[in-house]
Amino acid sequence: WPGAPGPPGTPPWPGGGWPGGGWPGGGTRDHPQGTTILVLGILSLVLCGILGPVAWAMGNTARNEMAAQPGVTWTNAGNVTAGRICGMVATGFLALGVLIGVLAVAAAVSGA
Repeated sequence: WPGAPGPPGTPPWPGGGWPGGGWPGGGTRDHPQGTTILVLGILSLVLCGILGPVAWAMGNTARNEMAAQPGVTWTNAGNVTAGRICGMVATGFLALGVLIGVLAVAAAVSGA
């Protein structure tokens, strides 16, 4: 705030805080992609494993964005985390499936 007493970052009111409560950039809010990440993570486990890396990457991005704003309480951080973990698991299953497929093709080629 311009004209606030004390060093920069010092709240202008006794007892701390800023008008409206909290600190600048604080408060509670939803991450705009929280539900999307959760849905992609679940779909990657149930229907389409290729969505796993997408959910994982989007979850990492959202997590970094949330960490960059420490004064904010994210109300859907659990959705982001759950979608990210589902994406990790689906990516592991996808990698395992690709490995088994490659081994099966190698065994078929060597036996022919």
